[in-house]
Amino acid sequence: MDVPITRRDFFDGIAVSCVAGSAAHKPVSDSRPFTVRGDTSEALSVAHALRDGRFWEHAGPPVPTGESYDLVVVGAGRGGRGAAAEWLRHRPGASVLLLDNHDHLDEREPGTAGFDAVMCDAESFGSDTLVATGSPGWIERLPIAERARRELRLLHDDPPDWFPGVPAEGKQERLAGLTYSGFLREVCGAHPDVERFCRTMPSAEWGYDTRAFGAIDAWGTGYPGFAGLKLGEQPSRFNSPTVRGRWHGAAPAAAVPALDGRVRVRTSSPVVSVRDGAGFATVGYFDGHRVLTVAAGAVILACWSAVVPYLVPELPAERRRALRQATRVPLLEAAVRLRDAGAWRRLGVRRVRWTGAYWCASAFTPPDTVRLLATPCRSELGPGAGSAAGRRELLMTPYSTLEHTVRDQLARLLGPVGFDPGGGIAEITVHRWGHALAPEYCRPWHAFYPDGPFPSDAARGRFGRIAIAGSDAVPAARGEAAMAAAVRAVEELTR
Repeated sequence: MDVPITRRDFFDGIAVSCVAGSAAHKPVSDSRPFTVRGDTSEALSVAHALRDGRFWEHAGPPVPTGESYDLVVVGAGRGGRGAAAEWLRHRPGASVLLLDNHDHLDEREPGTAGFDAVMCDAESFGSDTLVATGSPGWIERLPIAERARRELRLLHDDPPDWFPGVPAEGKQERLAGLTYSGFLREVCGAHPDVERFCRTMPSAEWGYDTRAFGAIDAWGTGYPGFAGLKLGEQPSRFNSPTVRGRWHGAAPAAAVPALDGRVRVRTSSPVVSVRDGAGFATVGYFDGHRVLTVAAGAVILACWSAVVPYLVPELPAERRRALRQATRVPLLEAAVRLRDAGAWRRLGVRRVRWTGAYWCASAFTPPDTVRLLATPCRSELGPGAGSAAGRRELLMTPYSTLEHTVRDQLARLLGPVGFDPGGGIAEITVHRWGHALAPEYCRPWHAFYPDGPFPSDAARGRFGRIAIAGSDAVPAARGEAAMAAAVRAVEELTR
């Protein structure tokens, strides 16, 4: 209770240090190092104060630094760094400043995919059973009802035509109106154990489970149950942009641009205002004590679209409404360094999907690291409402709970092969991303897709010396999308 409360804690409206802040960058104890990074309370406090209308009541007047840059980029993620690199490609001698609210630059790890085992966990089926899915007869080893096994074999091996007599376009329209869970329950009449077993199949890539993942995209991704529909060899017009783009093979991930000495980076510097002016734009950011301003010949907003209306209130009302519609999907990532990786090697698998536990995926990265992924989205509410609800729950989850769930699931997975969760872990780093994945237009949640008009079209575009980048502007939750948005923003400002 004696930890001093900083001005940034005050902006957050709570004593952050008492809730989570004191643990955010320090170990729980010297012998059990535990660190939380990413969207911590400190990183989000100023943005939340802006959203709630509390920031300017206490911030004091902005103080000009006297600095001037050719370009200021708000947000130093993949899109922000891509925008800086693209600007310098056009104008090698330019001065560029990157501002970011996080205390250091982290790149999210790609989603864990290509599982070779499934943990049918106690949360779903009453007890834990690990099943390697690469060997013949794996369905017979699942701890599910016998009827569910028969139905799962049918879905994999010989599914019927669920819509006999309906043309292909009509079948696709029906799938476009369903989630994959809905398809399994309502169309296939599958046993509840089948839906429960399949539920987390899309979670590692999309940030939500089959209760939100569209049936049309499940077909386009090769999920079981669709072969009998004979829908052809081309994607459907109803498939989401990512599924359509990867139909003939996964696109390579865009490399994160390296920053050189021409780019100045300021972390822990959340931007609070961007104003266009007669001769230059003015960008204000909070340094932890006061608002400082710099002049900019151009500004690229590579941050979350939903925060842009608070930074640039002069935007037209229609555009502000469109920007606020971009509700990002939350994620949690954990990196656990083991003192001895022998237990995982004895396990005999590399990547494990969990059917219902807190962390939905775990994978081993040699020589000694286990990576885990959790998807807080309340998928039963849909991607938008579910992400907002899951984010609220995530922000209220104590760091001690995160540590406990990591240790608990590793004990359940590796304990049978000799792992000690008490002494076997050297350190745990959790990356908390309350605003992780950009929302992607998809069925059945966006009735305007694929014909439009799209909110992202109304949201992006140049506004004086200001352009909007970031994957929200595409929108798609992929690294290549952020890079495409960065290139487009630079083109808008350099025409």
